[in-house]
Amino acid sequence: MSADAELRIRLADEPGALVGGVDSVGALYGRPAEAWATLVVAHGAGTGMEHPFLEGFAQAVQALGVATLRFDFAYREAGRRFPDRPPAAVATWRAAVRTAAELAAAAGRGAASGTVPAEPVWASGKSFGGRMASMAAAEGMAVSGLVMLGYPLHAPGKPEKPRDEHLPALQVPILFLQGRNDPFAVPNDQLDDVVGRIGPNASLEWIDAANHSFEIKGRKRPAAEIGAALAASVVAFMRARPTDA
Repeated sequence: MSADAELRIRLADEPGALVGGVDSVGALYGRPAEAWATLVVAHGAGTGMEHPFLEGFAQAVQALGVATLRFDFAYREAGRRFPDRPPAAVATWRAAVRTAAELAAAAGRGAASGTVPAEPVWASGKSFGGRMASMAAAEGMAVSGLVMLGYPLHAPGKPEKPRDEHLPALQVPILFLQGRNDPFAVPNDQLDDVVGRIGPNASLEWIDAANHSFEIKGRKRPAAEIGAALAASVVAFMRARPTDA
């Protein structure tokens, strides 16, 4: 499969306007022949869009007929280490989804009209990236569905402070892929309860013995291979959920 194309995502319509201190962020776009959907992919707090886990995941998703758009948040673009606050991260997510719709339209697969295009556009993210996608969707970002790759339900060791207030309001299909040994989701039954409160549009797939990076103790695998191993479940979930798009 050919390398993803590099592009820029403009973050604001007004000339000179900044989001998180920058006017645009870098992105990587890959579109297989006869793509039937687009999956926008965001990185976790401590990595970027070029991390091998996300690269392996994106390449495997493309092999199953789904275009991918990976992007960096503004803080990565600006060279900062600390993640953006939610308003900047949500604004970046909105811009990324808008760009994905425009790319689908350019490929003849929908109209970039500010609503979900004829080609389904889904939002996914590793940890922080997925949480910010869910917050953007709760605030009205139009996507066909959400995929959480290791949702950070709470800080490690602090289950009494869950980050779940917005989740029950989500109306689109949402898939949680989570490691049983992920310290951001221990005890496991806490996330089980959250998914139950979201309702039938949500699904949770536990991966036995996996940690927050989906690594399994005693089973050494490259990060790209670990990411790629998640693609089949994600694409199967996308195919099984009809949308209004």
